[in-house]
This record gives sequence, C-alpha cells and structure tokens, in this order.
Amino acid sequence: MKLYQSPASPFVRKVMVVLHETGQLDDVELVPLSITALEPSDALVAKNPLSKIPALERDTGPTIYDSRVICAFLDDRAGAKLYRQGPGKWDQLTLEATADGILDAAVLMVYEGRVRPEDKQFAPWVEAQRAKVDRALSAIESRWMPHLTGPLDIGQIAVGCALGYLDFRHGDRDWRTGRPELTAWYETFAKRDSMQATAP
Repeated sequence: MKLYQSPASPFVRKVMVVLHETGQLDDVELVPLSITALEPSDALVAKNPLSKIPALERDTGPTIYDSRVICAFLDDRAGAKLYRQGPGKWDQLTLEATADGILDAAVLMVYEGRVRPEDKQFAPWVEAQRAKVDRALSAIESRWMPHLTGPLDIGQIAVGCALGYLDFRHGDRDWRTGRPELTAWYETFAKRDSMQATAP
C-alpha cells in the first residue's frame, strides 16, 4: 500500500500513529507530498479528487481518504480493536470527531496566515476558529476525560494528535491553562513510542 502524506499534517499523524500501534508500518510505502488548496498535486488528484492528504492507495480497490476512514480501515485490517463496540462506540466516535474538529479549525488558522494574502486576512475569522478550539478543549476537560482512560482507542489517538498539533503550530496560545486533567493526560500520552516516532 502507499500512503500519500506530509509529516507535518496532523491528520497524517493520526494514521501514522495507528500504523505504529497496530504493527502495520512495514506494509505501507510513504509517498511525501507538499500541497495546499491552491496548489493541488496532479498525482494525488488521480487518487483522491479532493486532493487532500492522507490518502491510502490499497493493493486492491480504490484509494481511500480522510483520516477517519483510513484509521478505521487499518484497524479492521489488523483486528486491533481501536474502535469500541456497543453503546460506548458513539461516545468514542464523537470524541474523535471533536478532536478532528479542533484540527480543522487549527489548520484553517494556519492557512489564513500562510496562504491568504496579508491584505485579505480577517482576524475575527481566525479568532472564531480559535474559539472553536477553546470550546472543544474545555468540553474534553469537563465531559470526555473518562473516555481517555483504559485501553488505547481511536479517541485517545485523535485527541493526542490534536494536542500535539496545537503545540506544534500554535504554541504561543497556551491550551493548558484551566485544563489540568487534559494537561496531565497528554503529558503521559505524548511519551508513547508511536507519538514520539511521529512528532513533526
């Protein structure tokens, strides 16, 4: 299989952590790409019409994309059980969606400064994205901490990668203040071998 990726992408990092945790890293060839919404890759468009990474080209069947789809595929392939069954499944998937929403907002903040011309940047829009991040982090601290304990699952991986990206791209905005439980959890989670190996 081939994984179209950039090591700085937090969505790619989710997939890479799953590959490490499920023992499938050697089954995948990493294909590095540098793209933006304004500069898509022709090679990637042929595999993923959205021209977004990560995208996983499989041995059989069409290329699959979106980190959630790829992670679920890899989990199923390895029988790793990173996805819960039963009633807890929906809480876990909501936690993953919350973490991915943090990443969506945080990436858009980066793009506003990096891709949009300076005279067209809109500070209130950036702050609106930041507010989404803050609300989601506070929700995790107040509502979702019980789901970050126990055996490793996709919710934990998604939250860990989201917090790592905030440190990487938004280190000047301290997400830890007022969130002691999440801060303590991440301090431990970030020491996992898979997280250390995939740090941007």
